[in-house]
Amino acid sequence: MRDVSEVWKSSRLGSVGAKLYDSVIEKESLAVPLSRVIFGTDLRKVYAAMDVVCDVPNGTSILDVPCGGGVTMRRLRRDQHLRYVAADISPVMLDRARKVAAESGVSAEFVEADVVNMPFSDREFDLIVCFNGLHCLPDPGAAIAEMARCLRPGGRLISSFVARGAVRRADAYAATLRAAGVFGPSGTNADARTWLSSAGLVVEKFESSGAFVVFEARSSY
Repeated sequence: MRDVSEVWKSSRLGSVGAKLYDSVIEKESLAVPLSRVIFGTDLRKVYAAMDVVCDVPNGTSILDVPCGGGVTMRRLRRDQHLRYVAADISPVMLDRARKVAAESGVSAEFVEADVVNMPFSDREFDLIVCFNGLHCLPDPGAAIAEMARCLRPGGRLISSFVARGAVRRADAYAATLRAAGVFGPSGTNADARTWLSSAGLVVEKFESSGAFVVFEARSSY
């Protein structure tokens, strides 16, 4: 099994993964029916959760990690006054996200970083969004702990990921991607709740749709 972090960092392998992922996720009309077939999920719930970034007060500091090719960033409005930091371990993904920002006319900072060891201060962000990323990481629990460290008291983490053990065909598909080094180990719904509580986060929303989970948790520190 390939090291998932090394695959996404690779300019060659990461580029293939980035293009395949973005070619689907950027096209909601394609991603929604495809996800229903593969994952048994209504992906519209994930897209709706992404809209949080355009519905926060001016002055909010947001960390988008892993930002991927900028699909969440596309929801930003030009008239917003935010600090938006897009972080990813993949240089290819960051380049794609930069193009999204330039085309959309929105302001963002771009940081190449491993989500389990990020170059940010404790309690630096009001909101952290992590859409469709936890299942691509080698240690989701450690990633959530690191994100929790970077949240201000009362700050929110909003995320979605592909959970194990919910839909058989999704498990088979994920196993193939795991063998290719694109997916990490992920975890079950129960695992995710453990990751959150261990990180000192209070779960405010936890919704399953097929193999996908969308959750919102708040820092208790």
